[in-house]
Amino acid sequence: MLKKTAQIISVLFHPVLLPTLGFLLMFNSGFYFSYLSWEAKRYVLMVVLFTTGILPLLSTALLALKPKFDISLSKVSDRLMVLLFTSAFYYLGFVLLDRIKAYPVFKLVMIASVLVIIALLLISFKWKISSHMAALGGITGAVLALAFRTGINPVFSVLVLVLAAGLTGTSRLIVQKNSLAQVVAGYFLGLIIVYLVIYFV
Repeated sequence: MLKKTAQIISVLFHPVLLPTLGFLLMFNSGFYFSYLSWEAKRYVLMVVLFTTGILPLLSTALLALKPKFDISLSKVSDRLMVLLFTSAFYYLGFVLLDRIKAYPVFKLVMIASVLVIIALLLISFKWKISSHMAALGGITGAVLALAFRTGINPVFSVLVLVLAAGLTGTSRLIVQKNSLAQVVAGYFLGLIIVYLVIYFV
């Protein structure tokens, strides 16, 4: 029962869903762009969902047609291939948001996410690191950076993210997909890179 619950949590907080969930959370955290019209928010969410969720899933499904491809990404070569495609799709999201002249912070989040994926890719040559936790760390870094830049205190959002990180990290350990070091390293990698890009750029 515990392992089944952990698997469900891993799916709910999967990296292909987290960027869209992260933007939804930021839209409801009291930041200045929270006052955008629903039509504008919907367009941004559609771009984010398409480039960070649907396209990575489709590319992984196509790669899975190869007999030697392991959908669980246990092999380094398979993991690297997926990360490479994903970084390209995230960059596409950045380009699309740039074309509609979206708020600069949205584009910063996307380009910071590309940097996180590149870091994951480079680390994956030598060591497995948790992409689930990197995605959650990235969202946390974005919210914290925006909070310090704007002077707004999104307590509820931070609490939600801390709870999600705790649940997801524990789940990854229970299903034995990552070690504690991989979970912690992934979280802080995402948090630090995204925080630095959004706060200082």
